[in-house]
Amino acid sequence: MGIIRQGILGGFRNKTGSVVGAYWRKLDVIRGLPRKSAKPPTEAQLNQQFKFGLVTGFLSWLRDLIDVGFKSVTSSSASPMNYAVAYHLKNAIIGVAPNFTIDYPKILFSKGKLELPADADVTSEPGSELVFNWDTGGLDDKYIDATDKLSILIYNPVLDRFVKLTNAALRSAGTFTLNVPPTFATHQVYCYISFNSAKTKSLVSNSFYLGRVMVIA
Repeated sequence: MGIIRQGILGGFRNKTGSVVGAYWRKLDVIRGLPRKSAKPPTEAQLNQQFKFGLVTGFLSWLRDLIDVGFKSVTSSSASPMNYAVAYHLKNAIIGVAPNFTIDYPKILFSKGKLELPADADVTSEPGSELVFNWDTGGLDDKYIDATDKLSILIYNPVLDRFVKLTNAALRSAGTFTLNVPPTFATHQVYCYISFNSAKTKSLVSNSFYLGRVMVIA
């Protein structure tokens, strides 16, 4: 049963007959109930369902990064996660059915106008340490500042585990050492960075894939 909370002209919640009322992104929305189909899904539909599940399952672990990283490029009709899912479905799936997989170098958890360093890399050191280095030149432009903050994402496909770190270091530092879990030792991990402005809210860089390195025990 649907409930009208603001009189006859107000929005309503829950199911009433063949429609459902809801409050979505500050709007009262009415939608029809989906019709059940007797037709079995086509191969193309099954493939798309698999891809969608693959992408949403992976990105669900990155929601905190995506909520910040995609905020500036979204609108009232699409959330940061919606935008991220659409991007990855289009750009970050490889393989031939049914062997689809994520193209990890194409992962993007942040998209914006803040400049990335002219040069950046990651190296592996004993003790499960990953050392990030980046160029610190030109720190006086509209879209680059010494106080910009570094974010890091590490993905271990063997263990299906992530390491995420926000505000890890200032851009002016030029280097940062991250200790990953000892269980990552001898595993190849994917490494990404991004920057966000400390002065301008929602000003972020694109995330950047640094490469794949082996963690040294």
